[in-house]
Amino acid sequence: NNGKELSAVLSAQLGVGVATDCIALDVGSDGGVEAVRPISSGKALSTVRFKGNKPHILTLRPNVFRAGESSSEKPVEIFREIIELGVNSNAAQKLVKEVGSQMDITEARIVVSGGLGMQGPDNFQLLKDLADVVGGAVGASRPVVDNGWRDFSSQVGQTGRTVSPDLYIACGISGAVQHLAGMSSSRCIVAINSDPHAPIFSYADYGIVGDAVKLLPIITREFIKILAG
Repeated sequence: NNGKELSAVLSAQLGVGVATDCIALDVGSDGGVEAVRPISSGKALSTVRFKGNKPHILTLRPNVFRAGESSSEKPVEIFREIIELGVNSNAAQKLVKEVGSQMDITEARIVVSGGLGMQGPDNFQLLKDLADVVGGAVGASRPVVDNGWRDFSSQVGQTGRTVSPDLYIACGISGAVQHLAGMSSSRCIVAINSDPHAPIFSYADYGIVGDAVKLLPIITREFIKILAG
């Protein structure tokens, strides 16, 4: 994306270190910055240590850090610079399909995603019903998008979008490595799958063995009762 490309260019031009897609930051014992980032499709974590007093360039995964409480004790000066970028005639044009008012899955605090276990595109309405009740967004696995059941903008995974919501509900998703790379940093993962041996259960905080199509209406009704007080 543009952020990763820009950070790489700046790193080369300024001669400083860069770490992209970071999920944690810390200060080492020597005062240097330490950044943690996923590698190997999310199967491992790498810690990058920056030394010296040079500037460092880091990009963060969306929703990894929550905004802290404001404090007048440590005022922050914000610099805003407007940069006009020219259009490269040789650049490929991206065609973007309008998806209406659907919430951006990278910004949602709750993501309800579906896989081939949803058994067809019509059943994704069940996911939308639940997402609407809890104030979340609807995601999808790559096979679902490849089959034309959902738009690419909802694809979660290595070749799609990376999400880090407070709650990720995986419905009928087996848990391929490529999909896990896009959602493994979620704070809480709930998996619903009819296969008790599905890989997704190894990464889930809570698992339900059953048909997601049959269970989703029940779960949605229970959420309505709970939220109604």
